[in-house]
Amino acid sequence: MGLLRTMMPPKIQLLAVLAFGVAMLLIENQIQKLEESRARLERTIARHEVTEVEQRHSEDSGRDLSPLAEKDDMVIIYNRVPKTASTSFTNIAYDLCGKNRFHVLHINTTKNNPVMSLQDQVRFVRNVTSWREMKPGFYHGHVAYLDFSKYSAKRKPMYINVVRDPIERLVSYYYFLRFGDDYRPGLRRRKQGDKKTFDECVSSGGSDCAPEKLWLQIPFFCGHHSECWNAGSRWALEQAKYNLVNEYLLVGVTEELEDFIMILEAALPRFFKGATELYRSGKKSHLRKTTEKKPPTKETISKLQQSDIWKIENEFYEFALEQFQFVRVHAVREKDGELFVLAQSFFYEKIYPKVS
Repeated sequence: MGLLRTMMPPKIQLLAVLAFGVAMLLIENQIQKLEESRARLERTIARHEVTEVEQRHSEDSGRDLSPLAEKDDMVIIYNRVPKTASTSFTNIAYDLCGKNRFHVLHINTTKNNPVMSLQDQVRFVRNVTSWREMKPGFYHGHVAYLDFSKYSAKRKPMYINVVRDPIERLVSYYYFLRFGDDYRPGLRRRKQGDKKTFDECVSSGGSDCAPEKLWLQIPFFCGHHSECWNAGSRWALEQAKYNLVNEYLLVGVTEELEDFIMILEAALPRFFKGATELYRSGKKSHLRKTTEKKPPTKETISKLQQSDIWKIENEFYEFALEQFQFVRVHAVREKDGELFVLAQSFFYEKIYPKVS
C-alpha cells in the first residue's frame, strides 16, 4: 500500500483522500439516520402500547373492579441520575421482576430531557396512578423528581435513587460520551473520536468539563421548578435536601451500592427479594463500566473544587451520604466481615380491650 501511494501522483492521492472522507461522512450519515429511524419506531410502538392500555382502562372504568391488594398497589419510581451505577441496579430489577411478579417500565424521554412538559407531567401522573395492569410497578428513567401531590393524586409512588461523588460522576460521564462502555460497546457515542483527556479538557477550559456540568444531582432531586436548573442556586440545594428527606424512601450512594440493595430488600421484599444474592453473585454487578476512563490528577480536582457549583453539589452529596449512613447504622450490622440485616426490633403489648 505504501509503495502504491508513492507511485500515485499528488493530485490522485488528494482525490483519493477526499473520496475516502466523503465516503466516511456518508456512512456516518446513514448510521445516524438508521438510529433516528429506530428511535422513532420505538416511540411509535410505545405510544401504541400505551394507547391500548388506556383503551382497556377506559373500558374497565365502567365496570366494578375489586381493589388491588395493598402489597400489589405499589409503585416505585427510580429517577436515576446518569453515571451513578444506575444500569447495574436497574438490571437487578429486570432480573427479579418475573420471579417476584412485578412490572419494570423504562421512562424514555425525548433526547433524555429530564424535564417534562406540563401536559406530559399530567399524563405521567395519570398513567402511574391508574395503570392497574402495571401494578406493582417499578418505573426508571433519567427524569427530575415530580411531586404527585401537586396533581391531587390519591396515592403517591415511592421514590428511590442513588448519588455519587460529583467529580467522579462527571469524569465517568465525560469518558462515556467518548468511548462508551462494555454494556453496548458497538454503539456510536456523541463525542466519539475526541481523544482529549479530562485533565486536558479542564486545563484548556473546555465546555464538557466546566463546573456547570457538575450541576445535575441537585436538579434531579429538586424537580420541575425553574430555579432547580439554575446552576449554583442555594434555593435548589435546600429544596433537593427537603425532597431527599421527605419524599424518598431511600437514597443510596454508588460507593456503597451493596448496602443500598440490602436495605431495599429488607424494606421492600415484594420487589427486591433475592436482590442482595443476585448482586453478590456478580452476574449483573457493575455491569456497565465506562471504557478508557483515566483518573483526574490532583491539580484537576483542585481546580474544579474551587468553583461554587462544586461546593454546593458536594454539600448535597455529603448530606445524602450522611443520611444514608444514618439509615444503614439502624438497619445493618457487620459480623466477621459479612453484612447482615437486623431483625425486627419492636413488638406490640398491652393490647386492649382484651379479646374474649
